Amino acid sequence: MNPANGETLKTYEAMGEEEIERRLQLAEATFRTYRTTTFDERARLLRKAADLLEEDQQDIARVLTTEMGKPIQQARAEAAKCAKAMRWYADHAAELLADEEPSETDVKDSGASRVRVRYRPLGPVLAVMPWNFPLWQVVRFAAPALMAGNVGLLKHASNVPQTALYLEDLFHRAGFTEGCFQTLLIGSAAVDEILRDERVKAATLTGSEPAGRAVASTAGEMVKKTVLELGGSDPFVVMPSADIDRAAKVAVTARVQNTGQSCIAAKRFIVHTDVYDAFAERFAEGMKALKVGDPMSDDTEVGPLSSEQGLRDLEELVDDAVRGGAEVLCGGERPDGPGWYYTPTVLAGITREMRIHREEAFGPVATLYRAAGLDEAVLIANDSPFGLSSNVWTRDESEVDRFVRDLEAGSVYVNGMTASHPAFPFGGVKRSGYGRELSGHGIREFCNITTVWHGA
Repeated sequence: MNPANGETLKTYEAMGEEEIERRLQLAEATFRTYRTTTFDERARLLRKAADLLEEDQQDIARVLTTEMGKPIQQARAEAAKCAKAMRWYADHAAELLADEEPSETDVKDSGASRVRVRYRPLGPVLAVMPWNFPLWQVVRFAAPALMAGNVGLLKHASNVPQTALYLEDLFHRAGFTEGCFQTLLIGSAAVDEILRDERVKAATLTGSEPAGRAVASTAGEMVKKTVLELGGSDPFVVMPSADIDRAAKVAVTARVQNTGQSCIAAKRFIVHTDVYDAFAERFAEGMKALKVGDPMSDDTEVGPLSSEQGLRDLEELVDDAVRGGAEVLCGGERPDGPGWYYTPTVLAGITREMRIHREEAFGPVATLYRAAGLDEAVLIANDSPFGLSSNVWTRDESEVDRFVRDLEAGSVYVNGMTASHPAFPFGGVKRSGYGRELSGHGIREFCNITTVWHGA
């Protein structure tokens, strides 16, 4: 369905049991041989996939925009970022997974002549992926998994089937054999049985907390490794020493990237009382000035939400906050016309009793908090079930040290907005999940870390 106008463009039949079984058999059989390929062979294939993705950039960007409403410039940027990550893992995987040699003292103490730690692939990995970054979320799993010698089974969000099928085709065109990366067009109800299959060795999920709980529960029962990246309600803390103009400008981008439908988008803006009024005025002005419109237009900054249900959920959070006494500094309404749009919104006067204080607002809605000092800012920032990332704006190094020490989050970005990069580990704490993606930490998540001991 096209979220810009609500029209159904195409329908797909879910795969039946026979086709799922065929793909599971193929994944298992392919892994037996693919696991023996060299890093150089895998890197050659992954670089080819990056080249093809860049050639397809314009076309696949239009698919993303049509399926889930991402503004077209951001869709093109997502494709480019995926190609960059593929090349990064092609360049670095051999080094990241090289055998490790313990110290000579420890080797001798163990009675060995030699000890190595080797990273070996696990097997078929099931990836349950979301719609909001339909290329990037998959590639940041697939690139390291394939370079480690694993094979992938993708269960993508059901509203982005064209993107899901494109990714399977992309890896096949690059030269990966059919069983290395396969898309499963299935509903969420089919995930449990597939995860229970002995041929599936591990799972990774990016998505909602309920989905994460379901996958983790089954995987725990089957004693299978999982990596979960769930929701986020990231704090954006502004202290008096910050560059307020720049902080307010970046805050707008940090909140509305991907129309605010991002787990790592800043959502809760916690501002020291000394600069609260100045920041609030600039921030609200910036949000109000955003261009909302056709996501296919290059000058559109905020497109539609991905689904009508997502729009309703966001409206309910805002309405609940307003009933509880929140002040609407800008926005707070659905514009006239077709499509699932919501105006960029800033809410002030948030209290702990409001749902939006505890729940993730997945759309262009920001909440403002006033903090009397650093201690209160940290308390507000940590008063959330989530702990994905965080943003801190200050020029005081002692304050930076305190925030890095005390904020409950997987990342702390100082004087900038959260972004993912293939070289840096990505993931959260608390109900934002566990495990890490990207960097060396991410590629090792789905490896059998093997100690190899040689007698004297």
